[in-house]
Amino acid sequence: YYFGKSVREVNLAEAAMLAGLFKAPSKYAPHVNLPAARARASTVLDNLVDAGFMTEGQVFGARRNPATPVDRSDMAVPDYYLDYAFAEVRKLVDALPKSITERSFVVRTGLDPNIQKVAEAALDQALRQYGKDYKVGQGAVVIMEPNGTLRTMVGGRDYGESQFNRATDALRQPGSSFKPFVYTVALMNGYKPSTIVLDAPICLGNWCPQNYGRSYMGSIPLITALQHSLNTVAVRLAEKFGRAKIIDLAHKMGITSPLVPSAPLPLGAAEVTAIDMVTAYSVFANGGRSVYPHAVVEMRVSNGDVVWRFDRDAPKPVEIIPPSVIDMINPMLNNVVENGTGRRARLENIKVAGKTGTTNAYRDAWFMGFTGNYVGAVWFGNDDYTSMNKMTGGTLPAMTWQKVMAYAHQGVERKFIPGVGDQPAPKLEDKPSPIEVPELDSIQRPITLSPRSTERLIRLEQIFRTAPPLPPLPGPTAMGTPAAGAPAAPTRTN
Repeated sequence: YYFGKSVREVNLAEAAMLAGLFKAPSKYAPHVNLPAARARASTVLDNLVDAGFMTEGQVFGARRNPATPVDRSDMAVPDYYLDYAFAEVRKLVDALPKSITERSFVVRTGLDPNIQKVAEAALDQALRQYGKDYKVGQGAVVIMEPNGTLRTMVGGRDYGESQFNRATDALRQPGSSFKPFVYTVALMNGYKPSTIVLDAPICLGNWCPQNYGRSYMGSIPLITALQHSLNTVAVRLAEKFGRAKIIDLAHKMGITSPLVPSAPLPLGAAEVTAIDMVTAYSVFANGGRSVYPHAVVEMRVSNGDVVWRFDRDAPKPVEIIPPSVIDMINPMLNNVVENGTGRRARLENIKVAGKTGTTNAYRDAWFMGFTGNYVGAVWFGNDDYTSMNKMTGGTLPAMTWQKVMAYAHQGVERKFIPGVGDQPAPKLEDKPSPIEVPELDSIQRPITLSPRSTERLIRLEQIFRTAPPLPPLPGPTAMGTPAAGAPAAPTRTN
């Protein structure tokens, strides 16, 4: 990628620059900061000399003629994704058995470059078109398969301007997109979607939370409370079942940041990352089973041996939410999209489940959603935590999520959401305009094989490789001379 050649063909200067990437990929990437990359490569050469692997005379040429990367200024590069993958590779390499001494690996990731381009374009166009009106300057997009395979990561508007990955490192309040954890705890402790709950004013000490519209609906079913994202109901549920249970479930589902058991916890007052939220929502899409988030699908050494593979070596899924509860919470989240605050995220003929999130003073706006195929997060906000102009999760975040997912589902084998099944999805009266991506030849997504189809093709290839040669045909091989007992070739008459 960096030098337009295979890693087997790089010279010493180029090899030193590549080796320098592993300390800090975003800091020493040559297409981002060439002087820093060359300085780091020089340090690598120093280390080679100091360790006795090479002499100063051998590295003199590499110092005099430092590496220069291929100009890819016109090509979109998934830098945020690559940073995440590099960090994951380092952890996997450190955990390999000591018997594996080789340090040259071929890594296969789950990146879908087409979805990545669409996500980058969708975020950029949303900020260019609406950023001034909404007073918002940043955003993030993460798309994952229900099994945890990371397909897309956009950690900000422009990697060249800021290498800070808002998808993995920005701790932001999730707002009401945290409420599904609260409702799941209620369902795990005997509540049903039809259970009547109270939406009315409530005070805990001096704290008196209000609903978004400052109105109350009285006694309503639990499913209706989630549909309208009512704050007072979420607070009452947390008081009844305990904040400790909510925190425990959220951590089991994939939230890694500390969650303080304060009164506003059920309204999303704790800080989380987008990658953690996608991991947690993937548990809903994965039928209640745990999810191992990963960019790396497979690692091989130079001779082709596989030293790590996700489906073989990753932690096996365990049940976190019982199937009976998944059969209740997922239809409730589907109802949020079809009839509630997430309507702008609906997809044509595809069931969508999800939840909007908006924080106090409009500092954060989220849409968290999933289908049977993908789980996605879209976040908008400002790095300095200044307020946006009344942006809610049901506006620009849901609209951006919809544009990316509409493209991602083209040409894929459709899967159903657990608990929602193949119920018909409503047709959209007003279809959103497709996202325009100059780097793509066509908005039509290439047909993608399902994992099962891919596995079958791999097995078929192995069968062909190991199959014995076919025996020769019996009889003479000359044209027009049939084998003994075979019928003569028909003669043609006019």
